[in-house]
Amino acid sequence: MNDQHDHGALGDAEYAEFMELAAEEGFDIEDVAGALEEAAHGPLPVLAVVGRPNVGKSTLVNRIIGRREAVVEDKPGVTRDRVTYEAEWAGRRFKVVDTGGWEQDVLGIDASVAAQAEYAIEAADAVVFVVDAKVGATDTDEAVVRLLRKAKKPVVLCANKVDGQSGESDAASLWSLGLGMPHPVSSLHGRGTGDMLDAVLEALPEAPEQTFGGAAPGGPRRIALIGRPNVGKSSLLNKVAKEDRVVVNELAGTTRDPVDELIELGGVTWKFVDTAGIRKKVHLQQGADYYASLRTAAAVEKAEVAVILIDTTETISVQDQRIITMAVEAGRAIVIAYNKWDELDEERRYYLEREIETEMQQVSWAPRVNVSAKTGRHMEKLVPAIETALAGWETRVPTGRLNAFLGEVVAAHPHPIRGGKQPRILFGTQAGSKPPRFVLFASGFLEHGYRRFIERRLREEFGFEGTPIHISVRVREKRGAQHKKK
Repeated sequence: MNDQHDHGALGDAEYAEFMELAAEEGFDIEDVAGALEEAAHGPLPVLAVVGRPNVGKSTLVNRIIGRREAVVEDKPGVTRDRVTYEAEWAGRRFKVVDTGGWEQDVLGIDASVAAQAEYAIEAADAVVFVVDAKVGATDTDEAVVRLLRKAKKPVVLCANKVDGQSGESDAASLWSLGLGMPHPVSSLHGRGTGDMLDAVLEALPEAPEQTFGGAAPGGPRRIALIGRPNVGKSSLLNKVAKEDRVVVNELAGTTRDPVDELIELGGVTWKFVDTAGIRKKVHLQQGADYYASLRTAAAVEKAEVAVILIDTTETISVQDQRIITMAVEAGRAIVIAYNKWDELDEERRYYLEREIETEMQQVSWAPRVNVSAKTGRHMEKLVPAIETALAGWETRVPTGRLNAFLGEVVAAHPHPIRGGKQPRILFGTQAGSKPPRFVLFASGFLEHGYRRFIERRLREEFGFEGTPIHISVRVREKRGAQHKKK
């Protein structure tokens, strides 16, 4: 990686000054450089894991991410709502898209596997294609191979369920797929996954081609409209586009695929990605709905700002919370649009405000607009809210100014004493933006409540409206520890 990448948002002089400060305070220089690099990363490259049902995709994803997060059951079609995970191998970080959950569909299994693979391939920078070596290549596998060829994305072929020497010849027979060398793996036991991941790192770009804001700098900014089914996303898109470009149907879940629309608002062209709504208990639905939630996740990954629609005529639900969490975890700028505002009576409005206070606490920093997609009420407020959120998302505080601010905060509100010790924030820097990422260096462990307090004060001082903030803390091991030189 080049130097500029290592420094993240810090310029050369700022970086040198910062490292000097870290050395003076007794921090391990390599650790500090690593912490900055980790916090500075832009969008991570995306790896999709695709294949037929029951070939072991979710088990393989668990191996790659190193923890049992994907649900694994013997029954085909059991994977939860979450579809993207962060992983690391040999010091490189990337995202993994697990498509294991969408296995059954009214269209029949072959069509559903093809559509699921198509989604995943489109979202990814490289693909791991999982084939059951014991079964060999099936017609469905051949269909996926055709899709992979058409997409021209780098592919690593994983011959799964090879538990010993005897399975090696089964794996070798998969050369016939024409995708290059089959990597014999037992995702259940971990056999061969290391070699396969080495091949994955060769296939993945250092940084993904997907650049924020369209294919080229200065391209249209990308907005994902997300929300529960039937919350009015298509109506909103039609209203901003001033014409009926999207099928609107009272039946929940009419929209299946996102439709990218270039729309001019306030003299600026924006790229709107309309998405199928996320449904609750996705794995109990038929395939098309799981597919919809995969597509929503992909749209959020590709967008810079998520406009989250909430249906004000209904109680704010766990599902709304889940959608918000998805956008926050993806680190996108966020605007909350409360739709169907014109349909509220005084009583519902009163209760809604109470709900917003309690249920929407995690995004109290997001700009809020009360709109009606049907009548067009307050639509003119949407663009300023989006612009505010993007400005917050891109904000960067210079290191000198940040440390002056941290010094004042720590002096006025020191960390509570725990076990006779009082941890202190010694200094910090903002290593990245989009979203803002801070690394704080401290003399001891900072409690969760104190970190929240610091985040609140950062927002009060510097704005950051409409954006999540990531704060990581590095604790000094021992004063005057040996500094390793790079």
